[in-house]
Amino acid sequence: MPSTELIRSYDIAATPAAVLTHLAQPENYIGLSPLLVDVRDVRDQGGVTHYVAVERFRFLGLVSHDNVIQVTLRTEDARLPGGAAVSGEVVSPGGVRMDYRFAVTARDGGGSVVVDTLRLRAPFGLLRYAAGKAAAVQAERGRVLARRLGTGN
Repeated sequence: MPSTELIRSYDIAATPAAVLTHLAQPENYIGLSPLLVDVRDVRDQGGVTHYVAVERFRFLGLVSHDNVIQVTLRTEDARLPGGAAVSGEVVSPGGVRMDYRFAVTARDGGGSVVVDTLRLRAPFGLLRYAAGKAAAVQAERGRVLARRLGTGN
């Protein structure tokens, strides 16, 4: 199955602990991803959170499609010097799979640096579309986190 990796980093004015706390809550992903419109069936199983999320895609501005995805979320607290990470997996219909990781470290002078890494796998013909959507979500995520948690670049 073809795959690709997308990496972006962004500065957030909040502490690594505040960023980690925000990213560890499934409900906070609504709006953090412009496609995500619902989070439900949240289950914590021994420190690993599983939930169902709904992404809404619009085609030609007229037709919408709700894509129901299965998400796993883990908090990797204190494994990084001065920070931590949130990671997990997404299983989407159509054979699209994504591993994600938000490494959060302290920035000199205060605030945090978030390194947002996505590894996508998709059947031939879907990878380019999925990667394009993921890259757009990634770009918006940095702006939304900065707005929610304080100013940043």
